[in-house]
Amino acid sequence: MANKLTFISPEYLKPYSVKCHADWLKVSNNLKSRSNYSIEDFDYYIIASSVFSSNIEGNSLDLNSFMNNRGKKTTGKKKEFKEIEDLAKAYGFAAEKELTVSNFLAAHKILSETLLIAKERGKYRKNPVGVFDNSTGRPVYLAVEPENIKEEVRKLFGDISILLDQKLSYKETFYYASMIHLWIAFIHPFADGNGRIARLLEKWFLVKKLGAAVWSIYSEKYYWDNRAAYYKNISLGYNYYTLKWERCIPFLLMLPESLEG
Repeated sequence: MANKLTFISPEYLKPYSVKCHADWLKVSNNLKSRSNYSIEDFDYYIIASSVFSSNIEGNSLDLNSFMNNRGKKTTGKKKEFKEIEDLAKAYGFAAEKELTVSNFLAAHKILSETLLIAKERGKYRKNPVGVFDNSTGRPVYLAVEPENIKEEVRKLFGDISILLDQKLSYKETFYYASMIHLWIAFIHPFADGNGRIARLLEKWFLVKKLGAAVWSIYSEKYYWDNRAAYYKNISLGYNYYTLKWERCIPFLLMLPESLEG
């Protein structure tokens, strides 16, 4: 690459290529065939993405329940409905905006309206954070310190900017989209909503590289349907500074695998 990446490693692209069996010509043709979708189609795509991404985080509403009760003034589980609606608004925002740090923060502000108090929405967390095992309560991952978040995100978006300006193959584009997903999950920049924004950012990057038809890819549904593998594959180590990146391939393969459904 003309401008060398300093944060996202291309080191695992070769082993990824060996194990990834996606038919990239078919992927290209399928995306081109969906390039003229309607406003109604787009609305459905982002609602589906929002429902399944929220399901991964514990939201109990399925797609049919959400669609059948959408717009009704009286319905149960109002908070869960609002969470999905907020995330859908963030997807809609991303569809109209450039992929920058400021827009990334704005998207988080939108999606976290129900998740966080006002002063924490679209703002980097100010406290240390860990990911805990639901069954044992023990920490399984310690994220970067609050005082280092801004710099880590800056470095990540520096590489994103380089990648957006580069001519990439489909294989490379999907590889880097998944890497971006991982990095946001590991930086864990916010008090809540990190998983949602990581999955949105992954797709946002793909859209900027491959076009708006990417919104039709059901990656969030694939992650939800295969959530045990998703949780296992996204775990690369106990600490942000000791991540075992050589174990990243199974996670990177999940995004192209989502194209097969």
